[in-house]
Amino acid sequence: MAIGDVRAVTTGDCTDLSFVDTGMYDTTGYGSVYLLDAERPAVVESGLGTEHDRVLDALDVVGIDRRAVEVIAVTHVHLDHAGGVGFLAEACPNAEVVVHERGAPHLADPERLVRGTEAAVGDLWPFYTSPEPVPEERLRPVADGERVDLGDHELRVAHAPGHAPHQVVYHDPANDATFTGDAAGVWLPERGAVRATTPPWSFDLEQCLADLHTIGDVDPTTLLYSHFGPHPDPGTALDAARTALVEWVEAVRARRADAEDDEAVVDHFVGTTPCVDAWGEAMARPVAAVDVRGVLDYLDERP
Repeated sequence: MAIGDVRAVTTGDCTDLSFVDTGMYDTTGYGSVYLLDAERPAVVESGLGTEHDRVLDALDVVGIDRRAVEVIAVTHVHLDHAGGVGFLAEACPNAEVVVHERGAPHLADPERLVRGTEAAVGDLWPFYTSPEPVPEERLRPVADGERVDLGDHELRVAHAPGHAPHQVVYHDPANDATFTGDAAGVWLPERGAVRATTPPWSFDLEQCLADLHTIGDVDPTTLLYSHFGPHPDPGTALDAARTALVEWVEAVRARRADAEDDEAVVDHFVGTTPCVDAWGEAMARPVAAVDVRGVLDYLDERP
């Protein structure tokens, strides 16, 4: 699958659902945005602001008129998931923007979110652009247990705050599929592997493990990863995510115990990340740095 390609989701019970490879960080197989051709058509996730034209092109490919889109739903407001939402909202003037209630203020006024993202992502920042604010009247803040009506589909909201306090996952019963955001880690389909994602300032291991139970309790037949694509075996994926989280945190904890300082810990994992083969150096090494700093921050709170 190449950057910009659109593919139907045929996993499990999925129908009327497609996804586009947004080419996040100029890399294939990392960023996916989903298009649900329901009675009330929906876009789930937006990708970076620099990628929004690929999402709009994907709507054209699947035959959804931009004015027909009624819902743009993001799992959380990290800019790799919500950076394009303001651009999409402008191009899809009849869509409401669905987001957890803790994230909604950041979409209306993204200045603080931009500053935090730039500090967190380091060398990845050149791939970003400042998001367009979403008018408050276009926002629909949601909380755990709410439902978003899409006519012949619906999105059932479950709060999943381990990765970020403003994260939710959405379950679509008609497709028996769950949009996972970052709650189930990162899926590398070409390698059949799931890895942890642990950003700074909000990562919470115990809550992440609880979020995996939240998804597992729904027992969907398909997981719809934002990074990247559909996974046909949720039980295996959730087990792999659980193992990856625990082993990753313990690896960082052990390296910190022997390292001269935290920068030495970061340097070690940046230099040894196995993801270079999958994503290339320009992406893999900065992503590793972000994930290490998230764990170090967590360990400062829970040594």
